[in-house]
Amino acid sequence: QVQLVESGGGLVQPGGSLRLSCAASGSIFSMPAMGWFRQAPGKDREFVAAISRTGEDTDCADSVKGRFTISRDNTKNTVYLQMSSLKPDDTAVYYCAANIRRWSVSRSQAEYGIWGQGTQVTVSS
Repeated sequence: QVQLVESGGGLVQPGGSLRLSCAASGSIFSMPAMGWFRQAPGKDREFVAAISRTGEDTDCADSVKGRFTISRDNTKNTVYLQMSSLKPDDTAVYYCAANIRRWSVSRSQAEYGIWGQGTQVTVSS
């Protein structure tokens, strides 16, 4: 069974940077398309970024475009989310997920069948 484990979260000041990692382990023959989502207190979980199986295509939510970058290293079965110019509104639990339905980018949470446990990101002075 495939498992996803996020790391890299923490407390950072506004304007700072963090890099989240998501490592996949278990019975996985090839990395599927992957995504990052986040859930702030009292809010629904929302799409942040997605990357295709090969890494050639990416997509980011408008709220993070220009500040966040998604990438992957298939030799390490790992996906990254580089976050810069962080704002207090970016405070949330960040989840990575594997898309079980397609190899291309997608914003639909329903297509992501495997989820990590989440990592907390807090942006505060």
